[in-house]
Amino acid sequence: MRDAVVYDDQDGVARRYAVHVLGAGPTLVYANGFGCNQAVWADVAPGFIRTHRQVFFDYPGTGSADPRAFEPGRHRTLAGYADDLINVCRAFGAPEGVVLVAHSVSCSIAMLAAIRAPDLFRDLILIGPNPCFLNALPDYRGGFDRQDLQGLLDLMERNPLAWQPVLSPMVAGEGGGQPVAKRLEALFCAMDEEVARIFARATFFADNRREAILVQTPALILQHRHDLLAPLEVGDWLQRQMPRATLRVLDVAGHAAHMSHPDLVIDAMRQRFASV
Repeated sequence: MRDAVVYDDQDGVARRYAVHVLGAGPTLVYANGFGCNQAVWADVAPGFIRTHRQVFFDYPGTGSADPRAFEPGRHRTLAGYADDLINVCRAFGAPEGVVLVAHSVSCSIAMLAAIRAPDLFRDLILIGPNPCFLNALPDYRGGFDRQDLQGLLDLMERNPLAWQPVLSPMVAGEGGGQPVAKRLEALFCAMDEEVARIFARATFFADNRREAILVQTPALILQHRHDLLAPLEVGDWLQRQMPRATLRVLDVAGHAAHMSHPDLVIDAMRQRFASV
């Protein structure tokens, strides 16, 4: 792993995070889930091409981001990824703040960023959020027991090529089927082995439940009806905890509605924009 390089100017940020910008208007920033890159928004972006300025980026170590920007120490916790998100929004945001569209672990990253830099964000669209994947029964059901998640990480250590076909169908779900599962598996396989292990541990063993109540930015929670990685109870719990959150349940089986049912996500976003 090469030494990290820190860029300060806008052009440097663009190179560091492979930033792409489309269109003009109010600014949307898209933040990807674990193991994914900005290509996962390909079916959502056309819905806003005439109405919004859309900003896409990759986290260090994923997609086309500068691999030198990945720092194993800093990226061992989600706070490191919140740094990256804030960097992108400071360089490519808008004076009135951006609407951040986040998926899965990026929802927790978004919460951390919104707490630290609330001026950057005017609304959060959270797709399949889960601030703690670990069960803490009887009060909280995140979806997994510790041994299940540790088993996934052990598999990543033993056989770097074996975990992708295990995780991808869980994320795709029945609603995504083989096409989405194959897309996800290809994205997961493209990750650097070290990056994948560090990002996975940061993702699946994070507990950001205490931060939820601190988020003052308005938020729309888009929860999937049948989701192995974020049970319905998680959306209910988040709505109760986040002071300005609204919950909407999408009739989707899986954890990636923006890939399997982009029309539902586009519709929910448009309704949100019309109401605020």
